[in-house]
Parts: sequence; C-alpha cells; structure tokens
Amino acid sequence: MTIHLEAVPVLSLVAGIAILIAPKLLNLIVAIYLIVIGVVGIFGL
Repeated sequence: MTIHLEAVPVLSLVAGIAILIAPKLLNLIVAIYLIVIGVVGIFGL
C-alpha cells in the first residue's frame, strides 16, 4: 500500500490548523505560503 500526498493540500491543512491554534501566526503563515508558491512557480520544482 502506497500513500501519495501532494505538498500543497498538506501545507494548507497544516497552516489552517496552526491559524486556528494561534491566530497571530496568520500573517507569517500567509507570507511563507505565498513565497513558497512563488518560488515553485518560478523554478517549476
């Protein structure tokens, strides 16, 4: 049995849970998410 997880949905889930636990992390999480998505988009990782 192989489990295959995509990175974006897993990161979104983790970010959502972190925001629920500590709402002050919202700005940091959104900024990191946007930077990661931008880097992946530019370099096609």
